[in-house]
Amino acid sequence: MRIACLGGGPAGLYFAISLKLRQPDAEVVLFERNRADDTFGWGVVLSDETLDNLAQNDPVSAAQIRAHFAYWDDVALVHQGQKVVSTGHGFCGIGRKRLLMILQDRARELGVDLRFSTEVGTADEYMADYDVVVASDGLNSRTRTAFEGAFQPDIDLRTCQFVWLGTHQKFDDAFTFIFEKTDKGWLWAHAYQFDADTATFIVECSQATYDAYGFADMSQQDSIATCQEIFRDHLGGHPLMTNAGHIRGSAWIRFPRVLCQHWSHGNVVLLGDAAATAHFSIGSGTKLALESAIALAENLTAQPTVPEAFKAYEDQRQLEVLRLQSAARNSVEWFEDVERYLDLDPIQLNYSLLTRSQRISHENLRARDPVWLGAAERWFQEQAGAAVSGPARAPMFAPFALRDMQLKNRVVVSPMAQYKAVDGCPTDWHLVHYGERAKGGAGLVYTEMTCVSPDGRITPGCPGLYAPEHETAWRRLVDFVHAETEAKICCQIGHSGRKGSTRIGWEGMDQRLAAGNWPLMSASALPWSADNDTPREMTRDDMDAVTAEFVAATEMADRAGFDMIELHAAHGYLISSFISPLSNVRDDAYGGSLENRMRYPLEVFAAMRAVWPEGKPMSVRISATDWSDKGISPEESVEIAKMFAKAGADIVDVSAGQTSTEARPVYGRMFQTPFSDRIRNETGIPTMAVGNIFEADHVNSILMAGRADLVCLARPHLSDPYWLLHAATALGDRQENWPLPYHPGRDQAWRLADRDAEVTRA
Repeated sequence: MRIACLGGGPAGLYFAISLKLRQPDAEVVLFERNRADDTFGWGVVLSDETLDNLAQNDPVSAAQIRAHFAYWDDVALVHQGQKVVSTGHGFCGIGRKRLLMILQDRARELGVDLRFSTEVGTADEYMADYDVVVASDGLNSRTRTAFEGAFQPDIDLRTCQFVWLGTHQKFDDAFTFIFEKTDKGWLWAHAYQFDADTATFIVECSQATYDAYGFADMSQQDSIATCQEIFRDHLGGHPLMTNAGHIRGSAWIRFPRVLCQHWSHGNVVLLGDAAATAHFSIGSGTKLALESAIALAENLTAQPTVPEAFKAYEDQRQLEVLRLQSAARNSVEWFEDVERYLDLDPIQLNYSLLTRSQRISHENLRARDPVWLGAAERWFQEQAGAAVSGPARAPMFAPFALRDMQLKNRVVVSPMAQYKAVDGCPTDWHLVHYGERAKGGAGLVYTEMTCVSPDGRITPGCPGLYAPEHETAWRRLVDFVHAETEAKICCQIGHSGRKGSTRIGWEGMDQRLAAGNWPLMSASALPWSADNDTPREMTRDDMDAVTAEFVAATEMADRAGFDMIELHAAHGYLISSFISPLSNVRDDAYGGSLENRMRYPLEVFAAMRAVWPEGKPMSVRISATDWSDKGISPEESVEIAKMFAKAGADIVDVSAGQTSTEARPVYGRMFQTPFSDRIRNETGIPTMAVGNIFEADHVNSILMAGRADLVCLARPHLSDPYWLLHAATALGDRQENWPLPYHPGRDQAWRLADRDAEVTRA
């Protein structure tokens, strides 16, 4: 087999090594336009896991790499004159030039034909002469561009500007993040040692700060001098250096996230940054390249044909690449939005930094550095006003106050439709359902959306607050919760709008009733879908009548004893239909601009707040995005939250979507939490996070990072009414109260959990 490698970076070199180890008789020629000792960039970061993979593939080069690594366990954050350090992270760094020299020597030893200082063309110039052409020609791959139609690259140019520099300053064996505020904006540095004398020092900033400094018009040396002055207090008198002397003008760039739909074309295959990139903030670009190189060599050896080898290689690596790119996207977005977090306490900022990619969880941090995390948990409890004695408790167990309502913890039983009401009246089903979840330990329990009129119901099985018998039934339920549990209870109040008059969930979601349909109204005369009736556009009289119904329901909720109410202004129901431009096409004072579309929702909210007792809190649920280019954007959701807060909302329940059948949501763990994060940290308004949150780790990481003040779980509470008590047991928390009749079960659960923990430690 004759193979051409285009590009002499780590990807091409390590593939050549890996292939020759498996096929010693193969002819492998590597073409590189630069000289053998040229390198651009400074240090390379790898994890212990990647080093183990290299050792299994080629112990010889792995031993050389290990011998030249700088190891560190610590991550340090420097901000506002404070340095916060956590340990147990297991990084190692090596100079890029040193790594290339090691790989070059090993490749020569194995018989790879290395041709440096050779102009490298596009793959089509080699396809006829070689069985396989490996395009490892980097971020700006000429081959990827030449065959763009075949590879279908998706290149996302990220928003921050950065410049890759070096320094002889030492950083105490820690991967160090330094944040500096200047009169032109924030800049931050990613700094890490990679040999005894040198460290990488990447300076990054927003486009606004970049423009304010005029970096685009500066020479390299002027840019370096400016950065050196900004970070002088952290450089110990050492200068910043560049080895990108081949670049004219500014060396600042924006990071391109590259992902190709296909990785091969004919006998050409992409490798390394040519195929996919991972942002430097998670230090995994070289990891991707080396591990993909191993996979490509393995499949070219194991598969009977080149096309089959390419397919197996792509199938094997694309999922891993997507996972890593997902983590990298989370990380890069954190840095792009970091200015919203820079007023956080350094402890919380450090936690947010460490967990930014979602690859490190709360309990994973405990395994890495239990002392630091314990201190951070204690800080969180103290900030919440808890009396801290004994072991520190996880953030989910911290108290929280809204007006006069005191919650014992931060876990919320989210609204979940039951479809068991009769003529709008809650039944014994609701008493047992909500009673069990209140006994289960959550600090706050929500009702499902409770409707303000018969025509405001979603289905015939939905409960209401529009008749005396409803108030009586809810009063019975609320009295039970208050008498037998420590939980507080919130009534979510809403009107179905154009999504009403449908079948109960298990008979056909969002499908009109087979018979007995009631009339619908909405912001505009647009049906929810082809399967639903067309609503009438609300008149001013309709608005006044519905507002009065919301007020009456609010007064009933107070008399029933609810601790809190929430206006449901999300998910495409009546109030939401005014907010979204996808459902509101009015041409009067209630349509058009966001201010106009918010006019009626704010009228309703204000009317409810006016009759709701001053000491009781009130929230609002919003859809922070319509998941559509034509709908509500996350930026607009910040303004929506501000408007409701100004009207008296104490907390915003941040959901997303369900406002249009045109929506294209992006699902995943905690997929709606970023919207809560944005609103909370850009406005200071308290928020609740919801959406595919199902583990205690999720809850604790959201709270500790300051991404929300309360965390709502729905499905986990359907499958386990005692989710909170079971989570506390698993975490070793013995301070959470169980109902007195359940103490024998509690004691057994604790004993079993303690025994399992002993086995794990052993």
